[in-house]
Amino acid sequence: MSNSFVLLEKGHDGVAQLIINRPEVHNAFDDDVIEQLISQLEACHADPEVRVLVLRSNGKNFSAGADLAWMKRMAQNSYQENVQDAGRLARLMEVLNGLSKPTIGLVQGAAYGGAVGLAACCDIVIAAESSQFCLSEVKIGLIPAVISPYVVRAIGERQSRRYFVTAEVFTARQAETYGLVHEVVATPELLDDACARIVEQLRRNSPQAMHAAKELIFAVSSKVIDQEVIDDTARRIADIRVSNEGQEGLGSFLQKRKPNWIQE
Repeated sequence: MSNSFVLLEKGHDGVAQLIINRPEVHNAFDDDVIEQLISQLEACHADPEVRVLVLRSNGKNFSAGADLAWMKRMAQNSYQENVQDAGRLARLMEVLNGLSKPTIGLVQGAAYGGAVGLAACCDIVIAAESSQFCLSEVKIGLIPAVISPYVVRAIGERQSRRYFVTAEVFTARQAETYGLVHEVVATPELLDDACARIVEQLRRNSPQAMHAAKELIFAVSSKVIDQEVIDDTARRIADIRVSNEGQEGLGSFLQKRKPNWIQE
């Protein structure tokens, strides 16, 4: 692909690394980067050999958010063109958030604006202690609109009411407290080791069950526990019990052997 600002590296272990590769502009993204990310995410979604997706960036910073030249260009476009453009960023967040494979975000340096949205859409986020987060949009007269559903779910309404309007920088430790980050490591060099540990845990689990578990979370999150939800969860466990991997998992447990999705 020409102008490949997004790299996809697939290992023999079923782990795909999706890498934003614009370190010279702090991995800021524009419409081209967004389209490349969407395309590669959709490819990973459809690829049965991909078991886990790792989202990361080259260079000192995870991402500075939207590219300034891109924003300048968008400011000169019509309202309808801006709606369409924002729709593609919204599509990126939707695809990442709903990916059928477990996703791990590795954050170093700055994660500003839309980059906070990318982190919020990952299932697991590991950040270096020196990393910093900022919902910076109001500083330039904008709002974190299309990322807001995911960020509010990650850090809650209370913290969102502060950081959406103050555009304060918050630390990796604060992000961990708020729920955006799951684990903080001392230096960026330790991100790979922490990631490898999580990947090894994920690779021991049923791919089909992990996908179903993600869908289960979306189905019950913030729902009233009524009869409809109760019946839906009963159907979901019945579905997975009679599935191929459900049968294999139960059989391997009873027979005291490893299930066939574990490849040593």
